[in-house]
Amino acid sequence: MKKNVLIIGAGGVAQVVAHKCAQHNDVLGDIHIASRTAEKCQKIIDSIHEKKNLKNAGTLEGHALDATDIDATVALIKKTGCEIVINVGSAFINMPVMSACIKAGVAYLDTAIHEEQDKICETPPWYANYEWKRREECEKAGVTAILGVGFDPGVVNAYAKLAVEDYFDKIDSIDIIDINAGSHGKYFATNFDPEINFREFTGTVYSWQNNAWQENKMFEVKKIWDMPVVGESQTFMTGHDEVHSLSQNLDVPNVRFWMGFGDHYVNVFTVLNNIGLLSEKPVTTAEGLEVVPLKVVKACLPDPSSLAPDYTGKTCIGDLVKGSKDGKETEVLIYNVADHKDAYEEVGSQGISYTAGVPPVAAAMLIATGEWDVKKMANVEELPSKPFLNLLNGMGLPTRIKDANGDRALDFA
Repeated sequence: MKKNVLIIGAGGVAQVVAHKCAQHNDVLGDIHIASRTAEKCQKIIDSIHEKKNLKNAGTLEGHALDATDIDATVALIKKTGCEIVINVGSAFINMPVMSACIKAGVAYLDTAIHEEQDKICETPPWYANYEWKRREECEKAGVTAILGVGFDPGVVNAYAKLAVEDYFDKIDSIDIIDINAGSHGKYFATNFDPEINFREFTGTVYSWQNNAWQENKMFEVKKIWDMPVVGESQTFMTGHDEVHSLSQNLDVPNVRFWMGFGDHYVNVFTVLNNIGLLSEKPVTTAEGLEVVPLKVVKACLPDPSSLAPDYTGKTCIGDLVKGSKDGKETEVLIYNVADHKDAYEEVGSQGISYTAGVPPVAAAMLIATGEWDVKKMANVEELPSKPFLNLLNGMGLPTRIKDANGDRALDFA
């Protein structure tokens, strides 16, 4: 059994992870938070005490850390005695943090695919460019590395695996649909790191269709979905992490990702992109200053964590799966609905951070108890889905299903 968790990062998602680890420290043990800025770690610790979310008396400490420094991360892992590392820092630090975990012999979890600062939208499948190249290294070291275990990617991967396990003999398509019907009251803002958010949408949109990669432009393919609770929502086909692993790990000919965008977001994004303000390439100002436009835009936008107090409304994220069962055509929607206000009241974060931050804690608990401690690298769809979804049912992210038998909660106990 593994104990003691090191959380890397101190943003909105890290705050949720820390609160949820604190609520389950009877299983997870000591909790340590590391960020470049120790004050951010302390702010999260203070919020845990304020919300009274520490289940048992125990260690809850913050640390200053440059996570790109592999040796420094290894030293902190050894100093704290942590056996599980939850990486919810920037996607740019995934590889050095994974290196530190392999070197220290501890479990590694993240919620998004690795990215390099100077590259956007690399060739598919994205995981093959960095993470999957290290499968043998992880297995040789006996290190459990679970990739993309947020909500999407993460929970939606488990939904797909559940569909394979229980509801279909043959699957023709998986459409992952992400709708945020909430309102933050700002003129324009992103729900997580603006730099990472915009990088998702400025490159080629890759989808898996007819067992091959298809390329489209952002906002080229539009579809209206009628989803539970949030109703009819405008979405666009978007490139996303889980398409790249599901297309390779499940025998499904069509895997697509759809994200909800209002007209205002599309218009502002289009203007910023067309005038070059979303570029990751440096430019030189008339005064001779070299700046990266994307980083300037990020600096001008609200910090996503600042949106939480005034956020209202709900999110609905799920997998619409089509195929056949017992020779009959079958359609199943497996989904979750989360509430921004409820998330803020429980952990002081908005709903997007909540849906991303709860799942890695459930995964850490499964590593701690041994059920997911596979001692190799794995994407979520390669692991048993029901223990994971069962934990999430009791941690604030209940799973529901809508099919020919109605709309109902799924109980995996």
